[in-house]
Parts: sequence; C-alpha cells; structure tokens
Amino acid sequence: MKVLGWKKTTFAGLLSIAVLSNSAAAQDKPQEPTREVHLVTASTPRERQIGLALSAAPTEVSSKATVYVLGLKGYEKAREGTNGFSCLIERSFKGTTQTSSAPACFDAEGSGSIMVAYLRREELRAEGKSEAEIKDDIAKGFEEGRFKAPGPGFLYMMSNENFVYNNVSGKSGFVAPHLMFYAPNKTANDVGYDSVSPTMVPYLTGSGIGPESLLVVAAEKPSQGDSAGESHKH
Repeated sequence: MKVLGWKKTTFAGLLSIAVLSNSAAAQDKPQEPTREVHLVTASTPRERQIGLALSAAPTEVSSKATVYVLGLKGYEKAREGTNGFSCLIERSFKGTTQTSSAPACFDAEGSGSIMVAYLRREELRAEGKSEAEIKDDIAKGFEEGRFKAPGPGFLYMMSNENFVYNNVSGKSGFVAPHLMFYAPNKTANDVGYDSVSPTMVPYLTGSGIGPESLLVVAAEKPSQGDSAGESHKH
C-alpha cells in the first residue's frame, strides 16, 4: 500500500475536488457520465451492503473480519470474524438528510471502542431520534463511560465508494481511498499546525477536540505488479 506524498495531495483537497459538480476536469471530459450515488439505507439489499463493507479493506483483512449491515433496528451482525476487525457502512446526516455512505473496517482497538458509538448512532436513528438527540447521547456516553476513546490504531477506508460530507463546502462527494488513525482529543497544535485547515497533512477531522477525532492519510492500493518492498516506498 503506497501512502501518497504530501506534495501530491491532501484528503481535504481531494474532497473539495470531488464535490465540485462543474469542475474543470469534468468540462475537459464531457463524454464521461456523472457518477451515480447510491446511499446505503436499511432497505439496501443485504448482499450489497456486505460487499460494500468488505471493500473497505484488503481482501486478506476483510475476508476474516466481522461484518455489520443496516437493518430496521440499526446495525445487525451479518458474520462473525476471526481477526478482530469489523467492517460496516458509516453514515452521517444533516438534519433528516443523509449526507454520507462510506465503507469502513475498524481494527480490534477501534472495534471495541469508537465503533461502539457508531453502532449506538444507528440504533438511535432507527428509533426515530433526531441528530441533535443522537449527538447528545453519544457525548454523554463518553462522559459516563458507556463508550471509550480508542488507543493507538486505525481503520481502513480503502473502498472506491467513499461518499462523505465536507463541513467546509457544505456538500458531499466521492473521495479517494484513505486510512484513518485514532487521535482522541488531539488538536491542530499537536500535529504542528496553528489550526485545522484543508492544507493539513495528515488531515485532522472535526475540531480535533473530541474522543472520536481522526488523522486522515490518503493512500492508494498497490498495482498487481508491485512487490511487497515496492508497495512501501514513499
């Protein structure tokens, strides 16, 4: 797996490019059809959900991971894994509008900590709770110890179907495969910056002051011709 050089790209930059419907690139290639968005919901076929969830990580990892799908009462376990990893489709909402649908595979550390909060969110959504109520419940959960901040670890988001929301632009779009490292309560200063900005490498999600903060590193899958040694060159 190659980590892209910081001079080539940033996660936030990729997101900004992805959500521009009238981008210059699109104008240069008018013959290419607009990519269709299929947001995952509880009504999405089970096998489709499983396939998307597994696409978040390399086959060697996802083939042995626990898999969750969205059901009428929230996430449901579709398969028990053996390697400690857990794969599912993350979602976010702005009011009642779904703004993201992104496959993710958490490592063992994340599966037992931060992912538990993700499971709770979908449980509350299935109960008809508002996003404000859900946000409050999750915050209280961390305060009360129902959820815990993760230790060192990461989650895979290597799918080509990452459709996420950009708080800066107020739009959603597809973003490139990437890795996310747990960075609970980290600030921009901890990463060497004065403030969180689109030029940060790695990018710190949110305001960087909560237990669910993440450091994002854009990555690319190695081609079949890459050797193990070549795939780790920077």
